[in-house]
Order: sequence, then C-alpha cells, then structure tokens
Amino acid sequence: MPRHIACLTFDFDTWSSFAVRGMTTPTPISRGEFGLVGAKRILALMAKYGIRTTWFVPGIVIDTYPEACAEIVAAGHEIAHHGYTHELPAAMDAEREEREMLRAIECIRRLTGRAPRGYRSAAWDLSDATLDLLLKHGFDYESSMMGHDHQPYFVRQGDVVSADEPMRFGKQTRLVELPISWSLDDHPHFEFLRTKSFLMPGLQAADGVLKNFTDDFVYMTREETDWGALTYTFHPYVVGRGHRMLLLERLILALQEMGASFMAMEDLADEWLGRQDARAAAQ
Repeated sequence: MPRHIACLTFDFDTWSSFAVRGMTTPTPISRGEFGLVGAKRILALMAKYGIRTTWFVPGIVIDTYPEACAEIVAAGHEIAHHGYTHELPAAMDAEREEREMLRAIECIRRLTGRAPRGYRSAAWDLSDATLDLLLKHGFDYESSMMGHDHQPYFVRQGDVVSADEPMRFGKQTRLVELPISWSLDDHPHFEFLRTKSFLMPGLQAADGVLKNFTDDFVYMTREETDWGALTYTFHPYVVGRGHRMLLLERLILALQEMGASFMAMEDLADEWLGRQDARAAAQ
C-alpha cells in the first residue's frame, strides 16, 4: 500500500526576523507579533483535524513569549531548533554560532523538558560550520536543504565546492535531511517586504498558491509509488491572516482526500530511518 506523508511545519519567528534586518520600529514589530494571533488560530485548526505538527522556534521567541510557546507544547506539537536570534548562520563565525545554538537548546529544554531533535536555519542559509555543530550537539535531523523534494536523505559533510573545479564530495553522516522548498513556503508567496536593498512583492492570491501546494502532492503520489514525504513551511504571522487560514484548511482537506498521512518531523525522521534499517537487513 503506497504511503504518502505531509508534514506541516511552522516557523514561529514573530518579530525576530524583522529585528535582525534592523526593522525595530513599531509597525514591523507589530507585524511580527501578529504571529501570536496566528499561532492560536493554527493550534485550533490542528486540534480540529487531529494533526501533530513541528514548530521551529527561535530561542528569543521562547524567552519573550513563554506562555504562547507553552501552549504549542501543551497541544502536543514538536518544538525544534531555529537558532536563538533569527540571524543567518552564514553571517556568524563558528564560535558565535555555537553559542547561539547552545543558548537555544537550553531554551527548548526548559520549555519542553528535552533537547530538540531537529534544526532549521534562519532563511535556510547554513554556514560551513553548521553541520559539524549539529552532529556535535546530537541533532537527529536537519531541514534547511533542497536536494530532493519527496525523499529524505543522509547529509554529506565536507563537500569541497569551487566555481571552476568539479565538486569533491564529502562523507555521508548520520544526520537526516528532511528537505524543503521555497515553492512550498508561504513567506515568498504572500509577504510584502521592502527595505533599502530589496523588494519582496508577495501578496499573491491564495487560490493559486493552494494549487501549487496541492499539485506538488499530486505529483508525489504519481512519482513515488511506494513511499514519499512532502514538507510545507508556514509562518504564523503570514498564514494566520483570514484568507490564508482558509487556504490552510483547504490544503488539509485536499491532502486528506488524496490519502495523506500527517506527521511531525521527528516522527518522519524515525519512520524513514526505520525503512533504511529494514532495507539494509533485507540485503
């Protein structure tokens, strides 16, 4: 029987993604704080359909809104690592990145009673040191890369890449990659963002985005005749707006009609590893 999985994930950044861009005036901060409103709506919707999800939460958000984060835990959802601030790992040196990583681990441990199993970097931009740090500090999975769309894979460490030479591949690690895609992220589709250096137009109609989201799942069911998993990324301050909440519910209903199994990321990683073990034992 074919098995097709949908992971609904939420990057609960609130105002942290604006602050690291220097946008700390009242309006962008309030825009991020709308994520608290969106989070309540999302939790109610997930409870309605009995779906367990994964929330990637910066440590600074846990420290600022402990009650809101505790509600996510109380509802049975997974809390995963999303840095302490929302600064890009590639913009930090290795020492600072590790300090921030450890600080956020302690925030999550304090909130949930255990260390996080999964990691997602800010803006999906890993540094040269990130994978070493994830392995050093015991993470089981990572979700910032795009080497497949329907299949997890083991992360390579130590690739050597230059513009004018063939790539030299590094070694395979035990870290599981649960891949993502900008096309399955609500932020670039919907968010209008203007700074001195760039413009993100956003503000697309929800129906067109919903068709993208559902068509990718349709394609997976055709391409992966045995087993496949697709990860969707949402931000509560983005998807929490009314017409986008309707999109999210329609997505759930459409995926249910196609036989989707909904799963948190840590459970997906466990299932995929179990399949690898079973395959190895059968050889």
